[in-house]
Amino acid sequence: MPEISRRGFGGLLGGGAVTALSGAATTAEAAPTATAAPAERPFRARTPAAHASRPNLLVILGDDLGWADLSCYGAPHIRTPNLDRLARQGVRFTDAYAGSATCSPTRFSLYTGRYPGRTKGGLAEPVADKSQGLDPAHPTLASLLRKAGYSTALIGKWHCGWLPDYSPTKSGWDEFFGNFGGVLEYFSKLGQLGTYDLYEGDAEYKDLRYYTTVLTERAVEYVSRRHADPWLLNLNFTTPHWPWLAEGDEETGAEIAARVRAATSPAQVTEALNHYDGGSVAKYTQMVQGLDAAVGEVLDALRRSGQEHNTVVVFASDNGGERYSYQWPLSGAKFVLQEGGIRVPTIVRWPARIDGHQVSHEPVFSPDWTATLLELGGARPDPAYPLDGTSLTGYLLRGEDLPERDLFWRVRANRALRRGDWKYYRDAGGTDHLYHLAEDAREQADLARDRPELLAELRRAWEKTASGLLPYPR
Repeated sequence: MPEISRRGFGGLLGGGAVTALSGAATTAEAAPTATAAPAERPFRARTPAAHASRPNLLVILGDDLGWADLSCYGAPHIRTPNLDRLARQGVRFTDAYAGSATCSPTRFSLYTGRYPGRTKGGLAEPVADKSQGLDPAHPTLASLLRKAGYSTALIGKWHCGWLPDYSPTKSGWDEFFGNFGGVLEYFSKLGQLGTYDLYEGDAEYKDLRYYTTVLTERAVEYVSRRHADPWLLNLNFTTPHWPWLAEGDEETGAEIAARVRAATSPAQVTEALNHYDGGSVAKYTQMVQGLDAAVGEVLDALRRSGQEHNTVVVFASDNGGERYSYQWPLSGAKFVLQEGGIRVPTIVRWPARIDGHQVSHEPVFSPDWTATLLELGGARPDPAYPLDGTSLTGYLLRGEDLPERDLFWRVRANRALRRGDWKYYRDAGGTDHLYHLAEDAREQADLARDRPELLAELRRAWEKTASGLLPYPR
């Protein structure tokens, strides 16, 4: 094979199936997509940057969407033309991470800009009952932006506590339409407490159509409005989280709903919704492609409204994929702190200030986006609740280098810290590992014995940060 640059080869594959992996994928590992696309170029801030007023902020989350589940991240069998187009119009991040390996801790980290372990509710992995939730007194992305003059809305999955104590409308969002829990059957809307879980504000809202369709319609309505003020919309899909249901699967949904209604314990409700006796790669593909179509409808409505140019769109997942997800070449999945559990597809577009066809290999994670969106919106963090994230505005808009910092994760069974290309990881058995991610994103070449001093240094750094967090309840 003639010599060719890694970035050039990734461009030939379309969407960067090789460039996606920050140097880790080889020719054999990369999975080509169906059509060629212009090669991405390394990210570079626009110079000079055009002036723009405070932007609208649209933050879209997929649910349990794996790092390589989009065709622009190398999926060989899933077609995501709308998200691929979003990536071409902005910046695709190859080394972006969720704030945790499960749903609700990541949402805590995004809403607060802080490690989940800073708050009592963030210790739940995930939130599972009405005793747990995001304290309404804690500042959030929404409450801080609202103070700065933004209209705020959350559509979709909240998963940071149930009524009567917890709700988006108690934590800074002017409007809420969606589900409080972490999972629901897509048609009946029966959720993890075994009860109906679709609300508008604090009142039940009856709609038995496919949930992704319902959320898409509501989001299209929101972005199509005439807004007097800049706005923040958190659009949190449940797709492609189990149960494994796509548009048209009412019969399977009814079977799951019947099992939920017949359950006599929370464990039986969870078992029914987990859908361990269902799903397939084909069904999962259908769900991801349905998510892509839904995002496309919302982005089309944004364009028709005339607001596209000055709206920042951030698309990501709340954690790594699960069961049928495609994550090659990463190891691990949801629930663990291997790369497959926390590295997630992340795309940013802002036509007014950021050029398209770009790729960034900078390590970033959920709390960084909180800090970034607050700065873009002219909002100040509450000094009593210092952020753990780093604003990316200097990097994205002015071409500044990101400051050196560690990315930190803690879950009960695992610990992880990334510093540059190095990652310290402790598995559930208590064994410490050291990986060089630029050369080994699959985390198979354990360098702990070769670099004991570095391992010890990163372990100490992890323990120093962990010492400032709340302890897990016994």
